[in-house]
Amino acid sequence: MNLISWNINGLKASVQKGLIEFIKEQKADVYLFQETKTTKEDAKDNLSDVDEYDVYWCSSKNKKGYSGILTFSKKEPLSVQKGLGIKKFDDEGRLMTLEFQNYYVINVYFPNAGRNLKRLDFKIWFNKEFLHFCEQLREEKAVIIGGDFNVAHKEKDLANPDGNQQNAGFTIEEREWFSRFLKKGYVDTFREFEQEGGKYTYWTYRYNAREKNIGWRIDYFIINKEIKDKVKDSYRLEEIIGSDHCPIGIKIENNS
Repeated sequence: MNLISWNINGLKASVQKGLIEFIKEQKADVYLFQETKTTKEDAKDNLSDVDEYDVYWCSSKNKKGYSGILTFSKKEPLSVQKGLGIKKFDDEGRLMTLEFQNYYVINVYFPNAGRNLKRLDFKIWFNKEFLHFCEQLREEKAVIIGGDFNVAHKEKDLANPDGNQQNAGFTIEEREWFSRFLKKGYVDTFREFEQEGGKYTYWTYRYNAREKNIGWRIDYFIINKEIKDKVKDSYRLEEIIGSDHCPIGIKIENNS
């Protein structure tokens, strides 16, 4: 089974930049898209050429053109759950869970701590509730999580760690939470295959950052440790243009 996750930074713009062609070329079983910035009603015509997938939307309810996630699946899930069950988070359209026979697939777009860290407390609260949510699901079956976590875990996960101490995405609070999260029995799958730094998933549009590889690794595929041996590859598609993020992928054994 092949899953691909990508913060597309706007569905309409990404379609104009080749998103539909990308979906058809990759032929993944599941696509997890974040930061769609639109609703099903406003953008359904953009996806009219993709009919081999079931499409599931989760959009921001109160702020137009903000946040939002979108999941494509070749196989119909047993159930679909939107949100964490906490209105303050769920109104922003940040999480969706698809249930299959042997696993849950979670599409998640974590909050950004924001300029001057004005949303850091909000994010840490989200982080806490997210872990609790995953732990509950994990009691039933395996968990596969893909999305934009908006945090670079280690210094090798961004190009300029010294210059970003206590900036959004590299605060002590965010990084320590990520470490605690993994210690609960979750695996950063990319690091099972690649230990070197310089392998980023996000580059600002400014300063020719992508060309200079001045980036951050803030997009992840995470699984519970019990299925670690089933993961056959975890990778980036850094050559794919169309967003300030690149897609990431995971290949995993599946018997369902």
